[in-house]
Amino acid sequence: MDNKTEIHVYSTRLRKDIIHTMKKTVIFGMLLLISAAAFSQTVYQWRGEERKGIYNEKNLLKEWPENGPKQVLEIENIGNGYGAPVITDKEIFITGEIEEQAWLFAFSLKGDLIWKTAIGKEWVKTFPGSRSTPTVVDDLIYVTTGMGDITCLNRETGEKVWHVETMKTLHGQPLMHGHSESPLIFKDMVYLVPGGRDTNVVAFDRLNGKIKWICEGFGERPGYNSPNLIELPERNLLVTFSAYHLMGIDANTGELVWSQEQTNIPKEKRKHGAGDTHSNTVYYEDGSIYYFAGDGNCANRLAITPDGEKIQTVWTNSGVDNYMGGVVKIGDYFYTCTTSGKDLRSVNAETGADSDTLKLGSGTIIYADGLLYYYSQKGRMNLIKPDNGKLQLISEFKIDFGTKEHFSHPVIADGILYLRRGPVMKAWDIKE
Repeated sequence: MDNKTEIHVYSTRLRKDIIHTMKKTVIFGMLLLISAAAFSQTVYQWRGEERKGIYNEKNLLKEWPENGPKQVLEIENIGNGYGAPVITDKEIFITGEIEEQAWLFAFSLKGDLIWKTAIGKEWVKTFPGSRSTPTVVDDLIYVTTGMGDITCLNRETGEKVWHVETMKTLHGQPLMHGHSESPLIFKDMVYLVPGGRDTNVVAFDRLNGKIKWICEGFGERPGYNSPNLIELPERNLLVTFSAYHLMGIDANTGELVWSQEQTNIPKEKRKHGAGDTHSNTVYYEDGSIYYFAGDGNCANRLAITPDGEKIQTVWTNSGVDNYMGGVVKIGDYFYTCTTSGKDLRSVNAETGADSDTLKLGSGTIIYADGLLYYYSQKGRMNLIKPDNGKLQLISEFKIDFGTKEHFSHPVIADGILYLRRGPVMKAWDIKE
């Protein structure tokens, strides 16, 4: 065979190899597209997109009238509770407790009742009432109760699709203040922390309620935490708290990848209500995990490796003891409350240093269109301008409806501010 023939044969084989490789690449790409389409989800959930408390709204009021914005909605008789509503493109879903029964209500955006469904027994001991914010994915709704039950319902009719009593079937452990988790959805799974000694964290098939995996974790009771999902190049991590540990769990397999102990309470002194309340959802951005655990290690920044295998503490701020008010990150600063200081505070995300404070009391916080919305436990709704760590109070009005504590998280959707206090929810038009 001469050189020309050899080159021709090699070229022919090379072309065939290239064509074969291209075919495989195209097929693989099509499979990825099909897979992405199959898991394309419209999700409405606790604290909005990625659970960050940031609402993508525009053209909102930059200050309020003396008595607050114009009220446009009032819904009564939704039962006791603190769980925030979830607002979709056409409905309002909210939980409540009436005579020890847990209910999920569906209302139109005008406030008309569409349906209501009983979803199990509700927590009626300490701070009685519902805790969970429903999660809506396409035509299904997922919701939990203070007794640890999880229910999947049909969005249109309110009929139950499946229901699991985790205290009974998964050996879930009771809590001093009731289970307080808002379900997290990722692709075909819904995640929950029953807190069983052998069934600590569980992933269910979200369509039928069958168990996909179980992570034993540390066998601790739950930490009142609503988990988050971190998508990394090599793996997806479910990040949540049990009573005394922050855990990073492989979202696909349930493998416990890493953990960080909350060490403020010595092991011999650990009991219900002592160092086990970590209600704020973990925040992730650009290779860093941030958490604000007022009953644990307080405010922390952790560096996480790109493969998700290891974490390392970057800074700790023990003065920021936010138990359940949520946090938002705007630019280089976090905005959060403190429990002991009873203030709103800004914290430098790079260094962990405090920047500014407003003595407004502890509260819950969200962000939209350049401004912070801070609902204090004193019963005031505050509008605040953040400016590179500085805080300026612009407007406020009194929340004088409903009953009991001012614990609920506000929600903004389509220029409307929603807030629940006990058996009553109101809404205000905050569009310019």
